[in-house]
Amino acid sequence: MPGFALRRLLSLPPLLLAVSFGFFAMLRLGRGDPALDYLRLAQIPPTDAALAAARAELGLDRPLLAQYGAWLADALRLDLGTSWFTRRPVMEELGEFLPATLQLAGSAMLVTLAVGIPLGLWAALRRDRWPDHATRLIAFLGVSLPNFWLAFLLVLLFAVTLGWLPAMGRDGPASLVLPALATACMSACVMLRLVRASVLGTLGEPHLRFAAARGLPRRVLIGRHVALNAALPPLTAMGLHLGELIGGAMVVETVFGWPGIGRWALLAITNRDYPVLQGFVIVLTLVFVLGNLLVDLAYAWLDPRIRLERAA
Repeated sequence: MPGFALRRLLSLPPLLLAVSFGFFAMLRLGRGDPALDYLRLAQIPPTDAALAAARAELGLDRPLLAQYGAWLADALRLDLGTSWFTRRPVMEELGEFLPATLQLAGSAMLVTLAVGIPLGLWAALRRDRWPDHATRLIAFLGVSLPNFWLAFLLVLLFAVTLGWLPAMGRDGPASLVLPALATACMSACVMLRLVRASVLGTLGEPHLRFAAARGLPRRVLIGRHVALNAALPPLTAMGLHLGELIGGAMVVETVFGWPGIGRWALLAITNRDYPVLQGFVIVLTLVFVLGNLLVDLAYAWLDPRIRLERAA
C-alpha cells in the first residue's frame, strides 16, 4: 500500500509537466497574438514599438522551449506569473478564490453522496416497483438538465418567488445551498445510477444467494455484504466527480456570483488572460490526480484482493 501510493505520487511530476507544456504550447501557438492581448488588457495602444516591447517583456521573441523553461523555473518557485487583467500575482488570486470553490465542491460532493447512495440502494432493493421507476425517472431528468438552467430555476423559485435563500454572493451557510444543489444535481443522479447497477450486480452473486437461503437476516445481508461490495464502482467514480465539480463550476459560480476559481477562469477566458488560465489548468490537474489517488487508496483498503495483487 505505501509503495503504491509512492509510485502514484512519483508519477505526478511527469504528468504535470506534460499537461503544463501542452497547454502552454496551445496558448502560445493558437490564434491571435499574446502581445496584442497583453496590450489590450493594459489599455496601451498597440503600436509597433509597444508590440515589440511587449513581446520582449513576455519572452515571446524567444523559442517556445525557452519560454516554457522560464515559466517552469518560476512555477517551481511557486510563481505562476501576474494576471494581465488585474495586475496581481496569480498565486495571490488563486489563494483568494480557491477556498470558495473547494467549499462549494465539498458541499456538492456531500449532497451527491447523501442523495445518490440512499436513492440508488432504495431503487435496487425495490427493483421493478414504483420506487425503482420513480428514482430512475429522477436520475434521467437530473442528468438531462443543464446545470445553468437548473441554477436559474433554483434562483427563481427559492430566492425570487419564496425569498427563502439568497440569490448571489457568499455571505454565510444559506448562500451555499443553491450553488451546491445546482452543482451536485448531475453528479448525484449519476451516482444513483451507479449505486443501483452495482447493488443489483452484487445481489446476483452466488454467495449472497446462498447466504439468503441459509436464513441470514436481510439487514445483515445488506449491511455486511451488499453495501461493501457495491461501494467499489461508485467509489471509483468519486475521483472523477470531484474534478468535474471543480472544473464544471464555471457557469454555476457565474450565475450565483460565487467567488471561486471557476468564475475566475471564465473571466480569464473572456479576457484571454494567459497566466491565469495556465494556473487554473495546473490546479485542475492536481485535483484530478490527487482525487483519483485517494480513491485508489480507499479502493485498495476496501478490497483485500487489490492489496494482495499490488503486494505481489
